Amino acid sequence: MTSVFSTASTPARPADPEALVLSVAQLRSLGVHPSTITKRCRPGGPWRRLATGVVLLDSGEPTRRQLLRAAVAYLGPEGVITGVDALRANGVRLSPPPQVQTLVAAGRRLTPPAFLAVERTARLPHPLIVDGLPYAPPARAVIDAARRETDPDRIRRLLTVAIEEGLCSLDDLRTELDQGSQRGSAVVRMQLRALTYTDTCALRRTARELARRCPLPPPRWDTDVLTRGRRLLGTVDAWWDDVGLGWSVLSPTSPDRLRPRNDRAGLALSAAGVVLVRTPSSMLRHHGDLVVAELVRAFRHAARRPRPPVLSEARPASWR
Repeated sequence: MTSVFSTASTPARPADPEALVLSVAQLRSLGVHPSTITKRCRPGGPWRRLATGVVLLDSGEPTRRQLLRAAVAYLGPEGVITGVDALRANGVRLSPPPQVQTLVAAGRRLTPPAFLAVERTARLPHPLIVDGLPYAPPARAVIDAARRETDPDRIRRLLTVAIEEGLCSLDDLRTELDQGSQRGSAVVRMQLRALTYTDTCALRRTARELARRCPLPPPRWDTDVLTRGRRLLGTVDAWWDDVGLGWSVLSPTSPDRLRPRNDRAGLALSAAGVVLVRTPSSMLRHHGDLVVAELVRAFRHAARRPRPPVLSEARPASWR
């Protein structure tokens, strides 16, 4: 039987552009002779080699998706796509860098093509499969991309975008940065600290403005709530001591240890009789009137109950 890839026949163009990227092994399994592959990949021919053992069945420039497929075909089953392309696979709108950033096991030795950046790692992540291609988890992808950047503004954008999209938390990024390669990490670490400070300060300004709009007594800011035995129950951002009302703003970039964001802290405060309002940062920024109304309702509810037997101490923080 004559192969559809023989020199006497031109194969029909696949409807899926990804199908135009095949390994030499795949072509040979389809009956294409090695000499035919060589001939078609010559300058001016209808095909082009994207990498050693990887062929594009077209003479034009490959699309980004075709380059991703070529990267996986070149690296084999243990290769993982990371960096910006991994974030784009999760729906994040970022322009792709010149190279496809990838990860392979530490023991591999490769001479990759120009479009491919290969990093050897002893911490090869378990990939997330999206549309048939293996991608690094978001926190790993962010840190991998940020470590290769030199522009502080772009590093900052990389660090914030996955948090804003809900793909990972700031704590996830800190953990990944601490556990991963330290090459190129100094600037990234500095930007993480700046990101935390800037976001927290902006939220605090907004929270103070909303508190002034509330028809309520002024609260104490950044307060520890303790039992009578002085066991810490949690820290709230604003505290109305007369009625035992606490307010916490859930910032996506605030360290968990400083805010009662987890269920354990919230349950401990509620079990002690504290009325706790927890406001997501998006609500604070975009729906201030609703936040004010919720605080007023909570204050009225707290005022109708006996004040809980708790102590409070203001922390020396920058809310003031």
